[in-house]
Amino acid sequence: MRFRKLLIGIFLVFLLGLEVLIKAGNVTPFLFQILFNKNIELNHSNPDSINILLLGIGGGNHEGAKLSDTIILANVNLKNQKINLISLPRDIWIKELNGKINSAYQIGDDKKKGDGLVLAKSVVDKVTGQDPDYGAVIDFSGFVKAVDLMGGIDINVDDTFDDYQYPIDGKEADPCGHTSSEISKFTATDSAEADLPGFFPCRYIHVHFIKGMTHMSGETALEYVRSRHAQGDEGTDFARSKRQEKIIKAIFQKAVSLQILTNPAKIFSLYSTLQSSVQTDVPQNQFDDFIKLAQKFGSAKINSVVIDYGDPVTKRPGLLINPPIQSKYNYEWVLVPRTGNFDEISSYITCELTGGNCQIAPSP
Repeated sequence: MRFRKLLIGIFLVFLLGLEVLIKAGNVTPFLFQILFNKNIELNHSNPDSINILLLGIGGGNHEGAKLSDTIILANVNLKNQKINLISLPRDIWIKELNGKINSAYQIGDDKKKGDGLVLAKSVVDKVTGQDPDYGAVIDFSGFVKAVDLMGGIDINVDDTFDDYQYPIDGKEADPCGHTSSEISKFTATDSAEADLPGFFPCRYIHVHFIKGMTHMSGETALEYVRSRHAQGDEGTDFARSKRQEKIIKAIFQKAVSLQILTNPAKIFSLYSTLQSSVQTDVPQNQFDDFIKLAQKFGSAKINSVVIDYGDPVTKRPGLLINPPIQSKYNYEWVLVPRTGNFDEISSYITCELTGGNCQIAPSP
């Protein structure tokens, strides 16, 4: 169960912070700060930018409910009025976790409720060299609710594509009429992964998108960004990252066009809808600052930074490689830095954030 593409950081992070404000009965000072105090006072280690970590999880009864299927570091450049979205594949191997990067939130939260974001932020810092100042987590249902509440979004689909292996929630372990013996024999075959839809037809649906402008409901938008097995080029991490950028821009632009960020009543309405779907570590006294930050960056340029394993067909180089399946990685399919450490990735990201002419050298 994978969920790759979510709402933009600024918009998401402030949503749950409102809960504390309302419970504290502190709404009037909050509105005063938004309307009359234009200063933005947020904590950030870099004086020129703010880093916000966004995690997307399945939540609810989904398989691996707390695994982060979307990992985005949103860098808000305060000097250049620019937002950089750094997308990290969930399959990056982290030695200290003895697992993939997408398990960081789950491991931290299982050890102590609320520590999931703490561990996830630490791991993302290790990979990117960028210390997240704030973090936010949203689940599938929250994404769908947010898009629907705004009346849907309009997306220009670049290419027609089909995914015959889109998972049906709640059907992850359905045997589809097979016996345990039949399932064991099937999973032992080399072609098991590719033949899953044929052997377990009750677990999947076919999703189809046509090139051109499409109005999407929350559920359709979720399918668009969550699709992992699209045929052709749309099945790559690079293509999914491009779809992510489209969704993020569309949601943020819709929020601006509906004047959600400047209308307290609309903010409260959105909050009441999403209160059970979003978690954040934004302090109560900084909520109004995020509102003002979102207002200020309503027309900001959004730059997408993708960290992946490249594309052998187009010969586009990547910063990650897929090593052979082995005990060192718990026999899992993983991605690791091609240089053996994260220094090259960190340097590339720094270059992107500072506006340099960033090129990835071909793999040796």
